Amino acid sequence: MTTKAYGAYAGDKPLEAMNIVRRQPGAHDVQIDIAFCGVCHSDLHQVRGEWPGTMYPCVPGHEIVGHVSAVGSAVTKFKRGDTVGVGCLVNSCQHCSACADGLEQYCENGFTATYNSVIADAPGHTLGGYAQRIVVDDKFVLKVTHAADQLAAVAPLLCAGITTYSPLRHWQAGPGKKVGIVGIGGLGHMGVKLSHAMGAHTVAFTTSANKRQDALDLGADEVAVSRNADEMAKHAGSFDFILNTVAASHDLNAYTNLLHRNGTMCLVGVPAHDHPSPSVAVLIFGRRSIAGSLIGGLSETQEMLDFCAERGIVADIEMIAIQKIDEAYGRMQKSDVKYRFVIDNASLGV
Repeated sequence: MTTKAYGAYAGDKPLEAMNIVRRQPGAHDVQIDIAFCGVCHSDLHQVRGEWPGTMYPCVPGHEIVGHVSAVGSAVTKFKRGDTVGVGCLVNSCQHCSACADGLEQYCENGFTATYNSVIADAPGHTLGGYAQRIVVDDKFVLKVTHAADQLAAVAPLLCAGITTYSPLRHWQAGPGKKVGIVGIGGLGHMGVKLSHAMGAHTVAFTTSANKRQDALDLGADEVAVSRNADEMAKHAGSFDFILNTVAASHDLNAYTNLLHRNGTMCLVGVPAHDHPSPSVAVLIFGRRSIAGSLIGGLSETQEMLDFCAERGIVADIEMIAIQKIDEAYGRMQKSDVKYRFVIDNASLGV
């Protein structure tokens, strides 16, 4: 089945229109006509070959919202016309201990990513959501119950939303907890919204004083400018949990010093170069922890979508036509977006 898509044939080439082939739906497959696809920073890294192992042609996109256009004979959870989502995973081994626990993102045999994972179908690797349609195993398709006019802004929940929701839930953000969110970008702005919705006292950290009002508008109870020593010192030893969304190498001690006894800072951004080694003494003398978290499993991602639908939570987005994707990448590198680009996939038909 031939489908219009946008991708690149090499890391130093701009993205361009191309025709790709999707498999015909098998017994357990769901075919989705893609309405919107969010633009994640990892799309840029992968398609431009900034991360190792990119397979070309590369069609990025793992924040997918659309409508079911066909289902396989064994599919019972979905029917034609349903509004659905697909995130970062389209398969896993489904028999290791992680998969058995509903933590497919930690599959011990390696999950199949929505793009750039080896598969049997042509061209030999997965192709993502910068396309008119996609075919996915029904276990990896999610129900979307937001209102129709919110669907574009739902798309980033499939990566940015679950990447922040999962650690907030795991470390039990909620009433009576003080939670810090470091970085107010695509991930961080969702972290602020979700922490606030969970009932935690939420403090946003930003390097830019001019983002103070933006962070308050997103739901932060307080905002600290991380370059201001006095503002940082005010919070010393007070946080139960800090979610650090920054993907650039930086001094982690600035934030571990803010943790209360038994507090944890969780990293969700992967820098190109490792962070400077943090002070072990700061960790030892407060039983503090530095941890990491990767997206979320299928059941937790569904839980996140339902949580957000019940509360009307979506990402703050700027819609673009697919033909503007390279321009969007350039702006994204300059942090010139509030806070996530989303592709109107109807533009693929233009």
